[in-house]
Amino acid sequence: QVQLVESGGGLVKPGGSLRLSCVASGINFSFNAMGWYRQAPGKQRELVASITSGSFSNYADSVKGRFTISRDNAKNTVYLQMNSLTPEDTAVYYCKVLAGDSWGQGTQVTVSS
Repeated sequence: QVQLVESGGGLVKPGGSLRLSCVASGINFSFNAMGWYRQAPGKQRELVASITSGSFSNYADSVKGRFTISRDNAKNTVYLQMNSLTPEDTAVYYCKVLAGDSWGQGTQVTVSS
């Protein structure tokens, strides 16, 4: 059974940075593309960044140039480095195996002064 555990969220001021981590288990991690999603209050969950098994990455226009997704296959972990955060980035962030159905519990990111 796939398990995904996100961490690293918190309260940060506009312009600040956070790094999210997601540890995956129950899958052959290195062979799977992974994604980071977010869901803001009253909005649909959206894909913000993805990374293939070969570490090719893709980003939503809203985060391009500010967020960086990376992976460490030895640690079964995918990261999301978030810089230049704005209040519009406030959301619960989730990671997911792109080809799978399981979600973790998410980690809250709040950007506020």
